[in-house]
Amino acid sequence: MQCGWPLLGPLRWISYVNKQVKVKAGKDAEHRGWLMTVDPVSSSLVLVTFREGGGASVQVVMGHAVEEVQVLQEADEETTERLQASFLSPQTCRLDQEELGRRRAAARSWLEKNRVPVEEQGEEIRVAGVLTVAAPYRPEDCRSSNQIILDRIQKLIQLQPRGPEPPPNSEPLLTTCQDASIHQSERSSSCCPISYLILFR
Repeated sequence: MQCGWPLLGPLRWISYVNKQVKVKAGKDAEHRGWLMTVDPVSSSLVLVTFREGGGASVQVVMGHAVEEVQVLQEADEETTERLQASFLSPQTCRLDQEELGRRRAAARSWLEKNRVPVEEQGEEIRVAGVLTVAAPYRPEDCRSSNQIILDRIQKLIQLQPRGPEPPPNSEPLLTTCQDASIHQSERSSSCCPISYLILFR
């Protein structure tokens, strides 16, 4: 159980994501659902509830009204996949696994070429531990509670070539770590800490 929700900050909010929660908001209001994400500005919770006949409903609980958040259940692998699939675009649903694999590999290669620290977790690409890029790996498929990092990675993915890969000796869009394009970021309670801060030329 957690009180003072807006004061926790993104680092603590993330620990509640993909969990079934009970939210007390106001004197008599109570909401239940799977926590999909938390808005980093308003601290509002996005709750997903699966319908018995299929599909899902989405409810937003305003952060300023939250009095208590209690975790009821951890999401298993199937539930996590359902949560992710609930927000996939129709285009993603039409893509087969082979095509998604090609797009994931291309996106990862492009980020690595620009000296962005990435790793794969299942079908998602993780950037510096605080940003995820879900299928089909477009700018709008990026998720992070750090708005600065989110904006810059989205801009970088938007510049990704969609045809054949660029020559291996072509110049990256980001400067090298030695040139101070990637720095240790300042940690504060107002934003999610990140190991690298990516700066465009």
